Parts: sequence; structure tokens; C-alpha cells
Amino acid sequence: MTTFVDRVELHVAAGNGGHGCASVHREKFKPLGGPDGGNGGRGGDVVLVVDQSVTTLLEYHHAPHRRATNGKPGEGGHRSGKDGQDLVLPVPDGTVVLDGHGEVLADLVGQGTTYVAGQGGRGGLGNAALASTRRKAPGFALLGEPGTGGDVVLELKTVADVALVGYPSAGKSSLISVLSAARPKIADYPFTTLVPNLGVVTAGSTVFTIADVPGLIPGASQGRGLGLEFLRHVERCSVLVHVLDTATLESDRDPLSDLDTIEEELREYGGLDDRPRLVVLNKVDIPDGRELAEMIRPDLEARGYRVLEVSAVAHLGLKELSFALAEIVGKARESAPPTEATRVVIRPKAVDDTGFTVTLEDDGIYRVRGEKPERWVRQTDFNNDEAVGYLADRLGRLGVEDELMKAGARPGDGVAIGPEENAVVFDWEPSMAAGAEMLGRRGEDHRFEAPRPAAQRRRDRDAARDEAAREFEGFDPFS
Repeated sequence: MTTFVDRVELHVAAGNGGHGCASVHREKFKPLGGPDGGNGGRGGDVVLVVDQSVTTLLEYHHAPHRRATNGKPGEGGHRSGKDGQDLVLPVPDGTVVLDGHGEVLADLVGQGTTYVAGQGGRGGLGNAALASTRRKAPGFALLGEPGTGGDVVLELKTVADVALVGYPSAGKSSLISVLSAARPKIADYPFTTLVPNLGVVTAGSTVFTIADVPGLIPGASQGRGLGLEFLRHVERCSVLVHVLDTATLESDRDPLSDLDTIEEELREYGGLDDRPRLVVLNKVDIPDGRELAEMIRPDLEARGYRVLEVSAVAHLGLKELSFALAEIVGKARESAPPTEATRVVIRPKAVDDTGFTVTLEDDGIYRVRGEKPERWVRQTDFNNDEAVGYLADRLGRLGVEDELMKAGARPGDGVAIGPEENAVVFDWEPSMAAGAEMLGRRGEDHRFEAPRPAAQRRRDRDAARDEAAREFEGFDPFS
């Protein structure tokens, strides 16, 4: 059964916003008390959060579909809908978030680092929030926006200071078990280690992490063996340690050719040329291993490598190795650029930025793109004429009508608002710019006008009575 997963495809969907409510307050002696529809609740976000206690992406391998809850719709009596609950997904430290094309969206390093993978939709406004002096009784409400989502790829790159690389059965797991408290599986056959192992080493006042990367063989960078699967785990390491087996039983192998092969694979993978190297000659407790180590050490030093002879079984040279690694790690930390404080960059919009664009496409359709018009279209209930008229008013005030005329649009031309996959298309009529003026005082109800003074009401009543009396004077029931 799989117990370690370092790459998964996650399908996320944020919650949709709740619809606004169109309601009119009614109670005894106040049958038309005004609009009282509440707003819809916001949809929940899908948030990735680094959690140090999580070490694998196994949970998302078994359950890759994740969805946040929707916002609740508004209700009458000015009651707003409940917001959807955010879905928080813990991920290991060092997780990289990519889109479907392999572009990096976020690099999550450090406890508590977050990334919003899906943004919850806004809740729609109720008719109480849409009421104004011109529109005293809106008979419509705005719809909630759908939440964003899609497919993202999560890749785990182990966060460690030192990476042990080498052929299978070179003794990497044995080394990490004696240098730290890690307890990896150790056996005398290749590919015993199927997952990267991580351990913490203390050398004097320096504490650093060390990881062994399994499965490096010739062709690893092209996918042979397990190398391509786990080479990404060396990318964050500050030091690369070549663990060479000086007592190998394979006649066609020797430590120098093993080193050349692993270096070639690291070169093919790319991005690791600047990491300091250190060579460890392992298994020198065996007489043949000790003899071979003494033979090849001058050649390795001539290449510029720092060489240490150790034995994980006999615990030889381990102290020297840990302090040598602590020294290199310390220098790497000192040379690392200081972490800059997070800067907030404010980019004000240009004075002539309308917030939308109008383009003429090859098929003769004028396409309107922009955050506001596209959001307004998503929030409009096209089954309600009043809501459609409200949309026309908003687009007119934004200047869409003027830009269409400047672009050369004529009455009857097709206009699309939004992207191709879910655009709203209509035949353009310039009279739409009149908005509320075209349809009269849209959204208003004379029943909500302020009451007339008592004297005016008496005069109107008397005038109506006199008019009725005059009509009755000439009335003959027998004629």
C-alpha cells in the first residue's frame, strides 16, 4: 500500500455565493412596508496551508476532489445569508503549486504559509440593498457569483540542508540512521528505500536537516528507476553529499565511475551546478573497502572534492562528517540573501482606464471584457425584466455604450460580454443607453411615495366629489 506521495493532481472548487432575496415587508396596518430582502452569503475559499506535521500528499492522492461550501441565500426581514465555510487543506513544507501547464503558482515554504487555490464567490445583493431614492421598490435581487476553481498540481520538494545522493545500496539510509534519529528501512538489496528519508543532525551549535534521495541510477533524469520521481527533492538542499560504495560486489562498478554517473544525472536534471559537493567513501570497515578508498582518494581530491572516509556500521568518521557538513551548511546560510520584508505594491489605475475593453472580432461580434461588466452579467437574473434593465443602467453609466459607438458598432450588431465559453450575447440597440429613462422610472412603485398633506387630501377628495355630482345632475334613469 502506498504510504508516501509527493505529486498529486488536485481538483478544487470554491463555494458559490448565495443569491440575494427580493422581498417586501408586510405586517398589520403596513401592507407595503418597503423592500426588506437580505444579501446572500459569501462562498467559502479553498486554502492551502503549510503544516509541519504533514509530510506527504497521500491524503489528496486518495481524495483529490475538494469543494468548499456555498453561501446561503438571503431572506426577508433584512436577514443576510450565512457565509460558506473556508476549506483549509494542510500541505507539507516545501509544496509547490502548479497549474495544468506546469507554470508555478505558489511555492509554499515555512509554517503557516498559505495560498488560495479557489476564491469563493460573492453573495448577491438583496432588494433592500438595491433600493435608492430613484428605485424605492426593486422587484429583483442580484444572483450570487460562482466560486473559482480548477485543477492544480501539488509537488513536494523536501526542505533539507543536506542531500545524500548515490547508487542504490551505497549506504545512504545507514548513514542517515546513525547521524540522526531517523529510522529508515535498511536491507542488502537495491531500491530498499522507496521514499526520501529526513533526519535532524546536531553538530555543536549547528542544527541541520539531512535527506537521502533514493533510486539514482544511469538514466534517472530521463525517468529510469526512481530517480526522476525524487530528484526534485534535492533542489532545495544547500549541500550535496556523494555517498560512494567502496565495497561494491558488482564487478562493472567502481566509486569513480559511480560519481561520474551521478554527476551526469544531476547535470541532466539541471539547476544544481552551484551546490557545494562533499564525497563520502562508505564501508571502509571492510578491508577491501579501506584499500580501495586509499587508492581513489588522491584522484577525488585532485578533482577538487573534499573527501571523508566513514563506516555507518562501525561508526567510523561520523563525527568528522557531521561537523564538516555543519561547516558547509553554516557558510551556505550566511551567504544566503536576507529575507526581505513583504512589500505592498500599490499600482493606481491610469486616469483614462475605463476598466473594460471593447474589441471587434473576426466574426463581426463586439466583445466586451472587464471585471465589472463580466461580474454584473453573472449576477443578473435574465428571467427578470427589471434586473435586465438594471444591468443596462449599470453598463450605460460605466460607458460601455459610448465605447461601442466609438468602436463602430451599429444597431443590430452582436455584442458579447465575457469570455467565449460563457459569454452573454445580444443584439445591440443604442436606445439601451437610456436605461431607466427608456422604460420610465423603472423599479419604483407609486405606493411607496411619501403621503400627501391632509389639506391636499381634503382638496382632492372634495374635487372628486364635485366632479361626481356634476355628472349626476344630468343623469335621467328613465331615459
